[in-house]
Amino acid sequence: MANGTVALEEKSFYEESTNRWNKGILAWIFSTDHKRIGLLYLYGISAFFLVGVLAGILMRLELIAPGKDLFEPQFYNQLFTLHGVIMIFLFIIPGLPAIFGNFFLPIQIGAKDVAFPRLNLLSWWIYVVGAIMALISIVLPDGPLDTGWTFYVPYSVRSGTNISLAIMAAFVLGFSSILTGLNFITTIHRMRAPGMTWFRMPLFGWSMYATAWIQIIATPVVGITILLVVLERYFGIGIFDPTLGGDPILFQHLFWIYSHPAVYIMILPAMGVVSEIIPTFARRTIFGYKAIAMSSLAIAFVGYLVWAHHMFTTGISDTSRIIFSLLTFIVALPSGVKVFNWVATMYKGSIDPKPPFIWVMNFIFLFSIGGLTGLVLGSLATDIHVHDTYFVVAHFHYVMFGGVGTIFFAALYYWFPKMFGRMYNIKTANIAAALYFVAFNMLYFPKFIMGYMGMPRRYYDYLPEFEAMQQISTVGSWLMGITMILIFGSLIYSMKKGKKAHKNPWGGVTLEWHIESPPTLENFHEIPTVKTEPYDFSQLKEMDYESK
Repeated sequence: MANGTVALEEKSFYEESTNRWNKGILAWIFSTDHKRIGLLYLYGISAFFLVGVLAGILMRLELIAPGKDLFEPQFYNQLFTLHGVIMIFLFIIPGLPAIFGNFFLPIQIGAKDVAFPRLNLLSWWIYVVGAIMALISIVLPDGPLDTGWTFYVPYSVRSGTNISLAIMAAFVLGFSSILTGLNFITTIHRMRAPGMTWFRMPLFGWSMYATAWIQIIATPVVGITILLVVLERYFGIGIFDPTLGGDPILFQHLFWIYSHPAVYIMILPAMGVVSEIIPTFARRTIFGYKAIAMSSLAIAFVGYLVWAHHMFTTGISDTSRIIFSLLTFIVALPSGVKVFNWVATMYKGSIDPKPPFIWVMNFIFLFSIGGLTGLVLGSLATDIHVHDTYFVVAHFHYVMFGGVGTIFFAALYYWFPKMFGRMYNIKTANIAAALYFVAFNMLYFPKFIMGYMGMPRRYYDYLPEFEAMQQISTVGSWLMGITMILIFGSLIYSMKKGKKAHKNPWGGVTLEWHIESPPTLENFHEIPTVKTEPYDFSQLKEMDYESK
């Protein structure tokens, strides 16, 4: 009878949790549950991402041939800025931490929620307010901003477009990032399950921990910087205006002191996802757990010290250029540690090449190209030749889209069954991964060649000798658009019509694979006690695992 009573109590708990979990729209937008907040971020960020993709495709259409094809130069500049602002501030920076960090970090460390649930909801609302401000700046009578996403002075001070509202939107979005970082650090320090020591924590948690410190320390710098631009526009205080004793190069220093660490806000969570997926599908404990964990902290630390490699052609001293070039090479070392450890984990593993694993293989190839070409830009001699050319555009997209964007889809395919309780079509997902690889390289690799040949970036027009490469890149953008339709169309269909997912379809061993799909309101009936290492696959013998 006692066992039957316990089973009944557990059943009533899960039924009550499910009933509380399924209420109307107000229960979503005012929910303090970390999983619902993660899903709200997913829906909003995905929508902005698709708008950014559309803007990118329109830009490529204009560049299919020399001269004017569809747009005037001013509109092209506005489209270029719209694409950059949406992709950087509304997709890449918040994407992985806000969606998957919110949803899975508490579960992976054995917590029922984040440390500050109401603050977590406030972070989402601040993100929504910032996004609305950015969108309003596009439709106001003065016209969308046309400065590019970096808001460089003096043009951002002198432009008559809606610069002030747009950069205040970026300022507001920064608060969302800071509050999320504070929440994650406190959650990791204070809410780990019994037995979950620092070195029993999944590597995704380590990546989120390093990311959160960057969010807290670096984000206020860009907030102050863009406030100074607003003050300069309205009051002419002379911070950046040389005629008033200011220095326009100061803006670049302040902007990149934030924005290069922000690169690691983007990529560190992606690296954490890779460190979850590879052990699961290789059926092996990850090689060099502590080295990967410490390399995340090393990247976060050294990342603060390399900002001026964006400024080698601005006239900074030779001594500073040498120092920042050296630091740029040093910051590549922890990333190399991760890549070699991932490859070592796969060595002699029982690899099961499901879609999440295939997306990770895409990532390793594309991100490696991005990282190696970053060293070309970090070298003083070669940077002089390719600075402000399409080579930089290609490098940037191989790191940001090839890195963060690819892992966004890898994470979505990996955790989709857990988030929605449904499976997607494996064959369709594999086709999407193959199309993505082809489309990506068609779209961006020609830019390396054009950049080396001297094609400057941010230009509305180009010389005839670049036409063939521009056309290949444009066709690649069409293929990328088709790939996005296939990915999002199939996943949206699967959310409603997909086969019900088992709670552990991939054979993972971290805590999220021990609970129901989708998770109940408070994640666990009882807080688990952790007794093993995070990637101990001997647990599969005891776990309820679909493929056993």
